[in-house]
Amino acid sequence: MRIGDAAAAAGTTPRALRFYEQRGLLPPPVRTASGQREYGPEEIARVRVIRELLALGLTIEDLRSCADRLDLLAQDPPPRCGSVEPGAPASGVVGRRLAALDAEINRLATLRETLARCASGEPPTPSPGPGPADHLRGESRITTPSPPLPSESNPT
Repeated sequence: MRIGDAAAAAGTTPRALRFYEQRGLLPPPVRTASGQREYGPEEIARVRVIRELLALGLTIEDLRSCADRLDLLAQDPPPRCGSVEPGAPASGVVGRRLAALDAEINRLATLRETLARCASGEPPTPSPGPGPADHLRGESRITTPSPPLPSESNPT
């Protein structure tokens, strides 16, 4: 199947298929005599796995680190990911992504609490440590004097 049909079957675009190929997530497909890409059911299944993992929050770089094992996830049912023991902490790519998601959830929960307090009329509580513009205190943002505006100059 040609790239347009393969992209439609996988729920994506031809541009995405080329991008996955460039990034090493999708092996170079077989080419026709005229140089067009040909995809089979295995490649379509792999693209679906890539899209599912990206939707779960993994990055292209995360997937590149395990690109040689992406075909395993296209199996039905896919093999178990991570530790064999239920309840054991995840490791590797999945563990790092879970930690990043937990940190983002905590950051967003704190932000939500702050916005809710502001919406109820409570003044915001300053956060500990330097704020985003603290480095500007005591410094002039303009380092050279600007020429006077025409309306500021003295008429002669």
